[in-house]
Amino acid sequence: MNYLILGAGPAGVIAAETLRRVDPEGAIALVGDEREPPYSRMALPYLLAGNIDETGTHLRHGADHYEALSIRRIEGRAAAIDVKGRTVALEDGESLPFDRLLIATGSRPVRPPIPGMDLPGIESCWTLADARAVAAGTREGARVVLMGAGFIGCIVLEALARRNVALTVVEMADRMVPRMMDETGGEMIERWCEDKGVRVLTSTRVTAIEKKGDALALALDGGESLEADLVVCATGVAPNLGFLDGSGIETDAGILVDHYLETGVPGIFAAGDVAQGPDFSTGGRAVHAIQPTASEHGRIAALNMAGRKTRYRGSLAMNVLNTLGLISSSFGLWDGVEGGETARAVDRAGFKYLRLNFDGDVVVGALALGLTQHVGVIRGLVQTRLHLGPWKDVLMRDPHLVMDAYLERTQWRETAVG
Repeated sequence: MNYLILGAGPAGVIAAETLRRVDPEGAIALVGDEREPPYSRMALPYLLAGNIDETGTHLRHGADHYEALSIRRIEGRAAAIDVKGRTVALEDGESLPFDRLLIATGSRPVRPPIPGMDLPGIESCWTLADARAVAAGTREGARVVLMGAGFIGCIVLEALARRNVALTVVEMADRMVPRMMDETGGEMIERWCEDKGVRVLTSTRVTAIEKKGDALALALDGGESLEADLVVCATGVAPNLGFLDGSGIETDAGILVDHYLETGVPGIFAAGDVAQGPDFSTGGRAVHAIQPTASEHGRIAALNMAGRKTRYRGSLAMNVLNTLGLISSSFGLWDGVEGGETARAVDRAGFKYLRLNFDGDVVVGALALGLTQHVGVIRGLVQTRLHLGPWKDVLMRDPHLVMDAYLERTQWRETAVG
């Protein structure tokens, strides 16, 4: 069997290793579009913060790791797929044949259409090369503007703050991390950052950037302007789908895949940020661009590529974020469901917040801030769809009793089944 994997991120690497484990004789090729050894993008902020060196970002260590597994690494970028001829054309003209194909090409950063966004001194933080450029531009005391306070932006924020720069964050939404925190949680994170010396401007857009001497001048929609030595853009990402035009592989927000992570073209699979697969919470299909989902996608896709039919139960939307020491997390349908009920416990002064969302007596989503002891239990409740019975009313009065409810109801269920 000839296996071809496009993308050398977590999904691609885990898929290649899984294939080798279950098919010792198959030919495996792993295509990546960077010269670097396969690495984790989620480790880049730790590199910027000085917690690790570049080797610490690598997904696997040891110069001969892939060679020892007879995994052929190829540097290149896919240009087109011929689904009938079972080949992938690379941008350099090389053509690679396959019997089974995994598309794990990930995402790319997206910049807003603002005049001046192509000026020198405006960086993303998506590749190792980006991280090197950001590090070079963040001497102590440098004026840095971070565009975007979503999940990725807030991870970068943490790293930039550790470099002792004068940091301003500009976010066009009405709160920080709007896709994982409600208004209460977002406001708390903003206030926490302000207390730590980071200026945060929400409900604010950059309308233009221009060169001003050795600096960059940013015009804001409220009439204010900012000067910066460096601008870091973290305004979102989009799946790498362009090379699929005309291939017949169906896409929407990502590549549409079934419960076996297979596309509508037999023998072609997708995994990671580029895949729009089963959503555990909704039963529909969604792109969940997080590393745990990418890793599990890679494993499940590889098993199915090798003929070991394995059903994927669906990805769970989940995020855990450390913002200057304040831990926040969200799971599942954290903003609730129509007709459902919500329990909240808020300590604004102490930067603690817990929200549980119910569908009947089942917790279908939650978010927490400053309460790390609840994270594992909340995830367990959401993933097991545990019926809480009378404990639902208890949690509506005091959601902090979530551990008691979980232990009591799991014990009750085991007793009932037994």
